[in-house]
Amino acid sequence: MHSHDSNLLVKLFLLLILTLIAMHVSDPDVPSALQAIAVDGHFNFHDVSSAARDFGHRYHFQPSAILHPRSASDIAAVVKHVFRLGPRSGLTVAARGHGHSLQGQAQAPGGIVVHMESLRGGETRVEHRGESPYVDVSGGELWIDVLHESLKHGLAPKSWTDYLHLSVGGTLSNAGVSGQAFRHGPQISNVYQLEIVTGKGVVMNCSATENSDLFYGALGGLGQFGIITRARIALEPAPKMVKWIRVLYSDFTNFTEDQEMLISLKKTFDYIEGFAIINRTGLLNNWRSSFKPQDPAQAGRFDSDGRTLFCLEMTKNFNPEETHIMEQEVEELLSRLRYIPSTMFQSEVTYMEFLNRVHVSEMKLRSEGLWEIPHPWLNLLIPRSRIHDFAREVFGKILTDSSNGPILLYPVNKSKWDNRTSVVIPDEEMFYLVAFLSSAPAKSSPSDRDTLAHALKQNSRILNYCGKAGIGMKQYLPHYTTQEEWRSHFGARWEKFSQRKEAYDPLAILAPGQRIFHKALPWS
Repeated sequence: MHSHDSNLLVKLFLLLILTLIAMHVSDPDVPSALQAIAVDGHFNFHDVSSAARDFGHRYHFQPSAILHPRSASDIAAVVKHVFRLGPRSGLTVAARGHGHSLQGQAQAPGGIVVHMESLRGGETRVEHRGESPYVDVSGGELWIDVLHESLKHGLAPKSWTDYLHLSVGGTLSNAGVSGQAFRHGPQISNVYQLEIVTGKGVVMNCSATENSDLFYGALGGLGQFGIITRARIALEPAPKMVKWIRVLYSDFTNFTEDQEMLISLKKTFDYIEGFAIINRTGLLNNWRSSFKPQDPAQAGRFDSDGRTLFCLEMTKNFNPEETHIMEQEVEELLSRLRYIPSTMFQSEVTYMEFLNRVHVSEMKLRSEGLWEIPHPWLNLLIPRSRIHDFAREVFGKILTDSSNGPILLYPVNKSKWDNRTSVVIPDEEMFYLVAFLSSAPAKSSPSDRDTLAHALKQNSRILNYCGKAGIGMKQYLPHYTTQEEWRSHFGARWEKFSQRKEAYDPLAILAPGQRIFHKALPWS
């Protein structure tokens, strides 16, 4: 064997060993090195398995340590320590909010996980004077607590996620999308200021006018440029009550045209979402626990078995003294829609009850042992011009039922998304969020279908179809494993994204679980 060949083999062997160390093995020297760092919080080196779990329940990588910080300075000290170790260290750092990642994005194999919820309970300040009220919160604060605090002042954030037990830093690192996004844009369009710890261990304040490159980069930046330790969120006057309406369609064209018309009107509903419902038994009966049918007799005769139906869900905010005006506005809007008349259900709930609606389902699922199970979710952004092609293939051929979880489908306006942020969206003025929110409970008997394998296969078929048909789809909460796939995802924006990585996290220390950039290995 030539010496050149043997050198190459030695290098490959070293690369393999170092990759294993960097990716999967807790380094025994890490605890002693970290204990020397002066922090106000503390490290946990023993019970670290909780940081190797997330909502997706499919990836489990153990860190060497969990940092419970008391301040941004603690996080900065630890990141700076890792940065100073240079490229010869395999250590990485991941910020973990409430653990709702789907594919290990907040995990740090053999590295350090920052328990962001340790920053909760710090100062939350609501500024309600002036024309632009805001709330200053920790990046580890949960949106449900932000809502509680701002409601004390009669205010609330403008844009939401469907589920509120998520951290502020977590959703702002992605986008934060719900039924208000057509009007206010995603949560990342409603932020005034951020405090960020960069991959060099530097604490930076940033906004549209100060360190703006980092500000826009971090919003939707998948944690690649820094850890969001504080955020200043835009607020608006909060209503006391919500009129909550659901109607069904059997015609997809009517369903999408009505949604598009509603999100284009100046005076419209305050929240608009849609769902695809495939072959569900007793659908309207299930709604009766939360909604009243407008025509109980007709609704009782409605049969959803074996059908593909589309639900339009809308709300109108109001205060009790304005009930009459709200009723008139709702009636006028509903008169323009082409839903199946017998399927109208409505309810009136407090603003808090509506926004926290998914938590009720969570409690029920937890009690049945159906929350901490695999969630092979797939979230797609589909250009409006291709939504009919997509629906024809997916709802006509790939999916035969929607029993494993909700399928969301609703349009948003591109003009409400700031193109300076890192989030990637389709290049059309209107596009649809289509989210397949599957759950995969364990088989109760050997003859049962493997729900996880089945859901993953369906996801794969949907993605393959999008690729072959040139749908122009972009993944939301994207999951790729090669840099080639990430380059394709970002397209023309890849160069800017990688430049920002070089500027703010040149050693690729942060958020290794996203699998976009890999820490340089010490061999040459």
